[in-house]
Amino acid sequence: MDVSDEASRGPGIDEAVNVVGRGSLLVLPTDTVYGIGADAFSPEAVAALLAAKGRGRQMPPPVLVPDVRTLDGLATDVSDDARALVEAFWPGGFTIILAAQPSLMWDLGETHGTVALRMPDHPAALALLRRTGPLAVSSANRTGNPAAMTAQEARDQLGDSVALYLDGGRAPGGVASTIVDATGPRPRVVRQGALTLEALRAVVPGVLGVDEPADADGDAGGVEAPGA
Repeated sequence: MDVSDEASRGPGIDEAVNVVGRGSLLVLPTDTVYGIGADAFSPEAVAALLAAKGRGRQMPPPVLVPDVRTLDGLATDVSDDARALVEAFWPGGFTIILAAQPSLMWDLGETHGTVALRMPDHPAALALLRRTGPLAVSSANRTGNPAAMTAQEARDQLGDSVALYLDGGRAPGGVASTIVDATGPRPRVVRQGALTLEALRAVVPGVLGVDEPADADGDAGGVEAPGA
């Protein structure tokens, strides 16, 4: 169903809400790549999502949220650095890993008590999320294959495992989100994507790069401070 135009996307969003409500899967456009989504609070739906991708529980999906205010409902022990990054880069191509609220009744896979959260910068995705609440969403492709840039590319890979494909045109970003793990003493990039390390450090200078050790004095090894 076409959701590329605000004036006519209502029926597509309505049907997507129905699909999520009955525990089925859908594909939706985001600002980075197309995603395959499911009700984050339905273990059966999340298991179906992982199966559709050919992925095991050891690779749990991120959760997309409609609003920054959702952060504290889903995560705990959110540091000042984590909040600064979220405020700077949400909505957008930025995913942050935080400690999950222990009271949440969900099963995203082997998360080890964490959750990866992102607020997408896409009008159709946000319109849907405002209706459904948080959705478990991973890139709309079979594991090991390229991420889908269009609804048709997603359908070519996922086929009938998905109940509804929302078509928002070609994904504008084309690059997956940057993922930062903020569960440790200092935020660390675990996947480079839409945001550069330099952009992150312009907000929080202490962000560590992928596989970068922390120096004894707490500075990122071998990296100049922003503006130097």
